[in-house]
Amino acid sequence: MHHRPRSGARRGLAALTTALTAAVLLAVPVLGSPTARAQAAEDVGTEDATVPSGSGADAVELDTTTYVPASATAEDPAPAVVLAHGFGGSKQSVADDARDLAGRGYVVLTYSARGFGASTGQIGLDDPRYEVADLSTLLDVLAERDDVQLDAPGDPRVGVAGASYGGALALLGAAYDDRVDAIAPQITWNSLTTALFPSQAGPVDEATPAATPDTGDSGVFKRLWSGLFFGAGSVPTGDGLLASLTGGSTAAGDGLPQIDPGSLESADVEQALTCGRFRADVCAAYQQAASTGTLTPEIAAVLDRSSPAGVLDRITAPTLLLQGTQDSLFGLGQADANARGIAANGTPVKVVWYDGGHDASASESDTEDLRGLVAGWFDFHLRGQGEDPGTGFTFPVPTGVGAAVGSVQGGNQSETAADYPGLSGDAVQRTEVPLSGTTFPVVTPPGGNPAAITTVPGLGAVTAALGGTTVEIPGQFAVFGSEPLDTAVDVVGASTVTLTVSSPTGTATLFAKLYDVSADGARTLPSGLVAPLSLTGLSTDPTAPTEVEVTLPGIVHRFEAGHTMQVLVSSTDQAFAAPAEAGVYAVGLADGASLAAPSVSGTVQGESGATRWWVLLAVLVALGVAGVVVAKLWGARRRRQLSEVEPDGEDVPLRFSGVTKSYKDGFTAVRDLSFEVRRGQVLGLLGPNGAGKTTSLRMLMGLIRPTEGTISVFGHPATPGAPVLSRLGSFVEGTGLQPHLSGRDNLELYWAATGRPLADAHLDEAVEIAGLGTALDKRVRSYSQGMRQRVAIAQAMLGLPDLLVLDEPTNGLDPPQIHAMRQVLQDYAATGRTVIVSSHLLAEIEQTCSHVVVMAKGQKVAEGTVEEIIGTGGAVLLVVQGDPARAEQVLTGLGAAVERSDEGLVVELGDLTRAQAVSALVEARVGVDQVTPRRRLEDAFLSLVGES
Repeated sequence: MHHRPRSGARRGLAALTTALTAAVLLAVPVLGSPTARAQAAEDVGTEDATVPSGSGADAVELDTTTYVPASATAEDPAPAVVLAHGFGGSKQSVADDARDLAGRGYVVLTYSARGFGASTGQIGLDDPRYEVADLSTLLDVLAERDDVQLDAPGDPRVGVAGASYGGALALLGAAYDDRVDAIAPQITWNSLTTALFPSQAGPVDEATPAATPDTGDSGVFKRLWSGLFFGAGSVPTGDGLLASLTGGSTAAGDGLPQIDPGSLESADVEQALTCGRFRADVCAAYQQAASTGTLTPEIAAVLDRSSPAGVLDRITAPTLLLQGTQDSLFGLGQADANARGIAANGTPVKVVWYDGGHDASASESDTEDLRGLVAGWFDFHLRGQGEDPGTGFTFPVPTGVGAAVGSVQGGNQSETAADYPGLSGDAVQRTEVPLSGTTFPVVTPPGGNPAAITTVPGLGAVTAALGGTTVEIPGQFAVFGSEPLDTAVDVVGASTVTLTVSSPTGTATLFAKLYDVSADGARTLPSGLVAPLSLTGLSTDPTAPTEVEVTLPGIVHRFEAGHTMQVLVSSTDQAFAAPAEAGVYAVGLADGASLAAPSVSGTVQGESGATRWWVLLAVLVALGVAGVVVAKLWGARRRRQLSEVEPDGEDVPLRFSGVTKSYKDGFTAVRDLSFEVRRGQVLGLLGPNGAGKTTSLRMLMGLIRPTEGTISVFGHPATPGAPVLSRLGSFVEGTGLQPHLSGRDNLELYWAATGRPLADAHLDEAVEIAGLGTALDKRVRSYSQGMRQRVAIAQAMLGLPDLLVLDEPTNGLDPPQIHAMRQVLQDYAATGRTVIVSSHLLAEIEQTCSHVVVMAKGQKVAEGTVEEIIGTGGAVLLVVQGDPARAEQVLTGLGAAVERSDEGLVVELGDLTRAQAVSALVEARVGVDQVTPRRRLEDAFLSLVGES
């Protein structure tokens, strides 16, 4: 070992990429150990040393400090504890904890991990070949000390503790080195792959409270947190650059090799500037993930190598798992997986959840309690002293969070259960909360922007304390809610729900959240947590979607009586990488789906503490740095309530309810109009000029607002700019084509304006439906009126919208084209879509439409099927085979009045039905070729609205 005078530890880079996060770090430590300063013990000495570790190109020198209590001597050696720091920290980050443990009689070794502080080397993310091997080297050092208790030669009695990066090292160290006798990892990971590429879709073992699905072949990249990780290992400038190139320091007199900058290879410089102190494979994995947002086998190999998940069955050291409820980096599911994996090996495991984590420091009293828990764990398992801490489960008492500043509820109370549910005893209890809601179209914008704002690294929990500063983008989410709760529901863990999802591409990226909605509509996102979903193999048919089991974020929260539990599923979140391609998903609830909310019964311990005003102060500082723009955006969004969606919206694509449109001059164009159109119908909107048809269609498309009443499209209000209008294709009041462009150019330009990929336009299908042929590539100025009309209809059909609205679509078409258009609209509706046609060609409406709404003077005068409007009785035209005289004789004998015409027999049926007339003719061996109403739609129309 090389001994040298103790010097101030160099600060690890905290290159956090935004001013907002930097401001939060001033008040709420994020990457280091979440402990407050402890009172130093007067009888604790320190020894600084540089410890070599590794060999060859991987050899490093670790900067260490050992804290030695006066009570530890060669005659009375003491157990040892190795304290590992968090990512971006150094040995100084755990100095207060070290003094506390040393004051309790332990020999405590702290050190800066390779690549951090004054230690040399490159960061391998707790790689078993490097960082874990370094821990074994430090255990060798402890075994050589005469003041450290030994279990055998070379085997010290030792525990390992640490938070985050240091916590994973404790787990991996216990798995790879059986000399470790007890561990206390805190706020750390089980699987780096699942943590940084989460996907909380798929079945889980619901026996434990916070079980979370493992990431499969794909996950959603946790972009902001990963960026903070990489930033913390970024290369410094000046001398720091040389230090990173040499793996050490360039300061004179520090005992490390000096370097001539002129001797550096350009490749070394590029590596240092690009990767800082990261190893090349870690750097390459991050760069690929950051640029593509995609989990590849190469990235997974790097992350899995540094994950305890694969080696938990090797851990025999009693384990105290401390995990924070305010943690958007490593959630409760990571500790749940560690607990299950370690306990399956028969190793004692105690689980403690506390009010803190990467998003918020624990309170001073909680910090002292956590130190006491760690010390008590080591006292029993290393010294055999004190009470057996057992294998129980401790968690904060669930509380709600007030929406106003200064109203944070709860304190330092906790509950303790005898066991962590599902490890060895009974499974966790779950409360079934029924949910309701229709199927929603959820839009993904191009590039995933604008994105919802929910989880901000370091801010997730403290912003939730102010009522949840979240921003959900209209049109980008589906929401499913419970009825107001009769009694409070305490959620301790991760709730589950089954959704239905379809996607045109068979894949989808979604984000599920569990909101607490108060009686006055204020929404809170507990702990600011989000569950990403990376979905593949989905149905492409919205009428037959795929069921998806979803695990919501693990939380500890009370939903008070009178509140509503809402599951919100969005297509974007600014903390995660989103697909660049735009798209529309259909998201709904599975039949009979309910929210399964876990709860745990325990004994309440501790006294209620004072309100944590320091948390509120930290939030105010953060919000100040966020700036006026974000504050205004938050204020506007927070006041906006979630739209009430009609539960039958997918079955009723269009509903007018009491709609009136009046103008300032007193003219009322539409008055108290109410009707609905169901899926698969072709509705004809009829009326003379001035009846209000076009005004009604313009209100439907959000071009103008109704004075009174509501219009809903697929259950959503059809307000100007409403995202649901993206499901509507329309052709109203002229073609709007650019004459100097070709028909194809016009169609592509129109679709480009929607911001969606050209592949989603189904251009070839729309062109084929409209029958445009080769003329599509000619300039529009050369088109006939009929050709322009067909291009406009193809434009309305781009994207194959679920609701198609056409105003006078057959104007300018010749009879064959009109006949073809009739079949096009009927076939289009047969796919489950809906068509609305406004036309003056009553004969075409009669032959094309299944339903009709007749308007006159702004009001509805009739509504029903075409047959209902025409009438089932009255005169019919019969075309018979053989002898018309025989047919006339049969019908006259039944009381009908019969006249002959060039078309056939015109029969006034009277009380006779059509079926009875046809049956009588067949029995008389008279063949019937045709039976059609003699009263046409035109007759009915004129009788309803008058000749004028």
